[in-house]
Amino acid sequence: MSPVPEITRMLVPGLRDSEAGHWQNRWHEQYPHWLRIKQRNWAQVDLEGWITAIDREQKKAPSPLLLIGHSFGALASLVWANRHPQLTAGVMLVAPAEPMRFGLNDDILPVPLAVPGLLVASHTDPLLTFTRAEFWAQTWRCELADIGEAGHINVESGFGDWPWGLTKLEVFAAQLAANLSD
Repeated sequence: MSPVPEITRMLVPGLRDSEAGHWQNRWHEQYPHWLRIKQRNWAQVDLEGWITAIDREQKKAPSPLLLIGHSFGALASLVWANRHPQLTAGVMLVAPAEPMRFGLNDDILPVPLAVPGLLVASHTDPLLTFTRAEFWAQTWRCELADIGEAGHINVESGFGDWPWGLTKLEVFAAQLAANLSD
């Protein structure tokens, strides 16, 4: 039996970055070796800017990426993974925003992802209805994790440390690593 390969985790925040206390910040404090994108302008809706930020950080990765994107960062993660499936183990899309909200209909299509995906969605997310989350999960062929009435899965919705999300991430990472070793 061959050893389980490593997977590099990369945090991809959405617009306005992740505020203090956000689960992405808490996870990065807990795991400072995880990569995290940096942006000059977190307020500008700029898909290619996010893609470039992922490109920059990816150069530091010793192994395939598991992109952990929130909101707009989930959309950027999805696009990057589809462009670079050979560098991507998988994507965890947490409360992805509706692509049409940002005019990304030509960039984000209802076709299967090039890599495995996990979409975590809420029934009360103001940026993506649960019906649309189900649609996107099905068309992208992602596992859908329904977390009930959880808002946008951010600090405002009560998500700080978010141990359930971290556990779900690690189970997903273990599945991806097992797939890479096959």
